[in-house]
Amino acid sequence: MSIFGKIKSAIFGEHGPLGGQFSGRKDAAPAPTPAASPAAPTTAPQTTAAEPLQPTPQAAPAVRQPVDVEAVLTGIAQRKGGPALNWRTSIVDLMKLLDLDSSLDNRKELATELGYSGAKDGSAEMNIWLHKAVMRELEKNGGTVPAGLKD
Repeated sequence: MSIFGKIKSAIFGEHGPLGGQFSGRKDAAPAPTPAASPAAPTTAPQTTAAEPLQPTPQAAPAVRQPVDVEAVLTGIAQRKGGPALNWRTSIVDLMKLLDLDSSLDNRKELATELGYSGAKDGSAEMNIWLHKAVMRELEKNGGTVPAGLKD
C-alpha cells in the first residue's frame, strides 16, 4: 500500500487504528433499516396493453459521508494522550500520530507519490508542502479539511 494510502486508511478508519469505531462522519446516526415489504399478493396483478408495467425502484447505493479529518485526528491525539504532537502543521508528527514510519525515506516516497518536484532532502519546504498536499488529497478522497490545514 502507498504511504498516502496508509495515511488515508488510518484516518478514514478502513484499516487503521480506529478499527471503524470512530469514522468522523458528520452523521453519527446509523442508517435506517429498510422496512419489511408486505407479503406478495397471491394472484398476479392484471394489466392491460394500456397499462405498462412500472419498473421496480432499486435501492440507492449507500452514499459515503465525508470524514471530518480534523475531528478524527483530534480524537486519535486525545485517546493516545502521549506527548503532544504538532500534527496540524508537521508531516512528521502527523505520521507519528497515525503510527506510520516518518523517516526521510518514507517522506521521500510520499513526496514522489504526491508529485513534489523540489529537492527531496527533508527540508522544511518539502515537509510543509507534504503536509498541505496530504490534507488536500484527503479532501479529494472524501475528507472534510478546514482551510487552515491545507493552505
